[in-house]
Amino acid sequence: MNQIGGLIFLIAVFLFSTFLNWYVFQSLKTLLVDLESVKARHFAFSIYWIVFTGISFWVIFTFYSIFKAGEINSDHQQVLNVFLTLVVTQLVCVVFLFGEDIVRNLQAGFSFIANGRDGVIFPARTKWLSVLALSVSLIPFSSFVYGVTKGKYNFKVHKEVIYFEDLPDAFDGFTITQISDIHAGSFKDYKAVKKGVDLAIAQKSDLFVFTGDLVNHHAEEIEPMLDIFSEIKAPYGQFSIIGNHDYGDYLSWDNPEDKLANFEKLKKQHNRLGYRLLLDEHVKIKKDGQEITLVGVENWGVGFQSKGDLKKAMDGTDRGDFKILLSHDPSHWDREVKNNSNKIHLTLSGHTHGMQFGIETPILKWSPVQYRYPNWAGLVEEAGRYLYVNRGFGFHAFSGRVGIWPEITVIELRKGEN
Repeated sequence: MNQIGGLIFLIAVFLFSTFLNWYVFQSLKTLLVDLESVKARHFAFSIYWIVFTGISFWVIFTFYSIFKAGEINSDHQQVLNVFLTLVVTQLVCVVFLFGEDIVRNLQAGFSFIANGRDGVIFPARTKWLSVLALSVSLIPFSSFVYGVTKGKYNFKVHKEVIYFEDLPDAFDGFTITQISDIHAGSFKDYKAVKKGVDLAIAQKSDLFVFTGDLVNHHAEEIEPMLDIFSEIKAPYGQFSIIGNHDYGDYLSWDNPEDKLANFEKLKKQHNRLGYRLLLDEHVKIKKDGQEITLVGVENWGVGFQSKGDLKKAMDGTDRGDFKILLSHDPSHWDREVKNNSNKIHLTLSGHTHGMQFGIETPILKWSPVQYRYPNWAGLVEEAGRYLYVNRGFGFHAFSGRVGIWPEITVIELRKGEN
């Protein structure tokens, strides 16, 4: 982001924060309007503005530090946690107050029509609605507090059984465990990480795959956890690919050579983990004299570096091969994969994290990320071609998860019709 763009962004953050602070302040005024002690009321108002204005400047300074450093470190993440928690909490409160303001203005408009300018009556805010607004806003507040303390380690196993008519008989019942988006630099609680890894190991799948974003920026971020993640073993191997963060594109490097050296080191880290890194290539997974083809591409994504070369990765494959593709960004499936003349049966992706925030119930599935990615979590099928988007093992920027929990995926391949 250039200097002018950064300045505009910081001004917008300040104005937005001030607007939210002012609107929520209206409910505080309503609740304290009958307080007998004027000094006590003014003291409460002063404390409110000192605290929330201070937080606003703290957030702005943090964003400035992020722009200057070119990366988000753990200290930045803590500030972003506070900022997002307050913004979502305040927005819920503002929805109630704004709704009340619409009604109040309509009532004032009707009184103007009926009585003229001198007879306009502008209703005061009601205490009960301010109490309701503040009470309901405690729900997202408590959810975010849980998300940044416990939710980011609330690992969940998602299982899918997918049927294919042309699956080789030997692979009927074959299982694949997938994790994605470790973002090693964000982790601090390695014991919690090990619990997630142990959960992945406990699935005892035939094949293990990792679909990109091993680190945030630096190759050495994974080093404290090499022993943990290298415990993952599968009878038919462990395979991995590159994600958009793995290139170091979001960091200001002193020179191009340092960036290249970091990427080369990152590729070696995959080998140290015991993962075979697929860089626009494919391998044959053989079982009982039959085989399936596992294809892996470098990152390809709309709005991100599209370095992956699918054609190169599939050179030498036959149209009749049963193929599984590892591609980090699910937008690749929409643009190049699902309509490819050389059929790819199943694509495994990650990247979206489900935005680490949303609602997933049997009735409702929603996250803000759906306005950017139509396929952002779970299984999708078009014309017999499947995409599965993993919600991510780790987290980035916002160091928490609310409603969209870290995921371990288990795919079972079955022979036959759905």
